[in-house]
Amino acid sequence: MRLTRYFLPVLRENPKEAEIVSHRLMLRAGMIRQEAAGIYSWLPLGLAVLQKVGNIVREEMNRAGAVELLMPTLQLADLWRETGRYDAYGPEMLRIKDRHEREMLYGPTNEDMITAIFRASVRSYRELPKILYHIQWKFRDEQRPRFGVMRGREFLMKDAYSFDVDEAGARLAYNRMFVSYLRIFARMGLKIIPMRAETGPIGGDQSHEFIVLAETGESAVYCDRAALELPTPGEDVDYDGDLAPIVKQWTSLYAATEDVHDAARFEAETPEERRVATRGIEVGQVFFFGDKYSKPMNALVTGPDGVDRPFQGGSYGVGVSRLVGALIEANHDAAGIVWPAAVAPFNVGLANLKVGDAATDAACETAYAALEKAGVEVLYDDSDDRPGAKFARLDLIGLPFQLVVGPKGLAAGKVELKTRATGERVELTLEEALSRLAAA
Repeated sequence: MRLTRYFLPVLRENPKEAEIVSHRLMLRAGMIRQEAAGIYSWLPLGLAVLQKVGNIVREEMNRAGAVELLMPTLQLADLWRETGRYDAYGPEMLRIKDRHEREMLYGPTNEDMITAIFRASVRSYRELPKILYHIQWKFRDEQRPRFGVMRGREFLMKDAYSFDVDEAGARLAYNRMFVSYLRIFARMGLKIIPMRAETGPIGGDQSHEFIVLAETGESAVYCDRAALELPTPGEDVDYDGDLAPIVKQWTSLYAATEDVHDAARFEAETPEERRVATRGIEVGQVFFFGDKYSKPMNALVTGPDGVDRPFQGGSYGVGVSRLVGALIEANHDAAGIVWPAAVAPFNVGLANLKVGDAATDAACETAYAALEKAGVEVLYDDSDDRPGAKFARLDLIGLPFQLVVGPKGLAAGKVELKTRATGERVELTLEEALSRLAAA
């Protein structure tokens, strides 16, 4: 993509309303624009990252055997009344009426609706187990939306739902999603720790939040530092096999959010030098809720013994839009964002230091065409801005590599390749630089 054709409204100054790094950098880098409190337009650069994050989530959910569908954002209040959640949920739910005075809501989650879909379609244990998921916009009317996309009112969420005939099967589904989440966040370059957590309005008797340690996190967390060194399951993990040992390894060390923290247990189980008390950003949560929804909604399946019983289920959420903010909180420096390669909006920023110079233009066009042909996503800065402005912009938006082409370097047969994460700069021939980028 040529910068002169792209839409990238970067800001020179720090926005006054931005309280944390991710909010400030997303606004400065032209990733988002606030339309109302807690509601944002995702501009091209931000949307590119959002889509990369969503694709990783989708690939790992599919790998784990989940099946994608898409449910509507608006839901009938009657479904939520069946489970008793319509009145219990609180003012965070946006309640509305259509022109026919039907009571509806802008869904904050979809347990009730997916249960209704299941109830209308599945009758026998022979059709189970199933895990269904979608990636969809949600709305929660936060009283104090802040921190940009980290605590917005409208947000993009992946939520999955498991269906099993008995509790044993439902626990296996919980483990399957737990392991899938370990892989999702590791692929994005995030160090996460699954922590015991309250089930909240979702309900159930077991839940883990997947936490990125960060001082800007919304809640206090307590954990064993050794959890940061645990190995992530590989892409060859057998989701049809026994996943319990992996889950046990990740949950045997102390890790808890402040809501369920037990100080005495923390001290007893964790050596003092490994105790971590900090704050964290929740990027995902898994719940086992049994028959919390199937029982009141009379969603029954016939078991192998011929007896009808409510299905056993769980739900599993990943904050897709929140992850963009969390990634920036974990990957930035004084100059701007430092994107992990897996989620970067472009792999390479190509800077033409003297637009209009025949040799420089020709070298940049060659590089641009070669990178595109090799499948490398490149943002070509073909603007007539000064070199300093180009360097500052590229550092701000945080692309993994910067390929710098100027007349002085070309005269010596060299271009400069900068690695954003380390700041390393090397001079190479154009062919060497292109070869290295194609292989990165």
